[in-house]
Amino acid sequence: MSSYQHSFSKKAPPDPGRRVLRLSYISQTQFSEEWNSKLHTHNCAEIFFITDGHGRFRTRREDIPVAIHDVIIVNANVPHTELSQLDSPLTYIVLGVEGLEAIAGVDGYTMLHLLHGWKELMLCLKLMLQESCEALPGYEEICRSLLDVILVRLERQRDLSFSDESAGPRSSREFELVRRYIDNHFKENLTLDQLAQLAHLNKYYLAHTFRAEFGTSPINYLISRRVEESRFLLRETDHTLSLIAQMLGFSSLSYFSQCFRRVEGISPMEYRKRNR
Repeated sequence: MSSYQHSFSKKAPPDPGRRVLRLSYISQTQFSEEWNSKLHTHNCAEIFFITDGHGRFRTRREDIPVAIHDVIIVNANVPHTELSQLDSPLTYIVLGVEGLEAIAGVDGYTMLHLLHGWKELMLCLKLMLQESCEALPGYEEICRSLLDVILVRLERQRDLSFSDESAGPRSSREFELVRRYIDNHFKENLTLDQLAQLAHLNKYYLAHTFRAEFGTSPINYLISRRVEESRFLLRETDHTLSLIAQMLGFSSLSYFSQCFRRVEGISPMEYRKRNR
């Protein structure tokens, strides 16, 4: 295994103006035949930045494909592992962060595919690797500051937020959990009953209060996320409309077209023509 890892000391106290977080380690890893792909846990959250290759991220119940520009945040004590394709070795940088918790689905992780801002994140991560490798005076303070920059830039993504126990009542966090679950699973066949079971709420109460929190119903939010992803596929791929509808969990091409027109005001084909 080709690997570099640096462990940070615990002597520096946290800045009172920051979150109570501690950067535990930064690691850069490329797949080799010695890779151990058994499920395991950590006592801190991990943030994976996939920098090259193709592989899969596995939890106890899910197995999802990952590739460059994917970011996976795994909460502490969540069993997980990474697997690589042999012909396209998986490479990633991972940060271990104590005190961090992402609002995630039932499996305790959330995943982003970054279309914008990837270059800037890589600059921060490469500087962290350089600082930790050289270990010059003040390097830990620089790395902690870069971690703050990375987290702020990640939180700009609509698919991610980090838990804050002082941010509001328990019910608000439950609705945020539902929203994040939709963000991570919008390609699946989700129902209001499933979402209510996830949050341990009555489905009618969930629908009413979710609308009050976010200005739309859970199902309409699900549709908007699918339409948002479909815009990217229409612009950047040559997939047929039928394949896009199938990939994004729409029950039929006609339902996809109907939902797209309701959100965008034009048909999917017209959108593709205008944005090519």
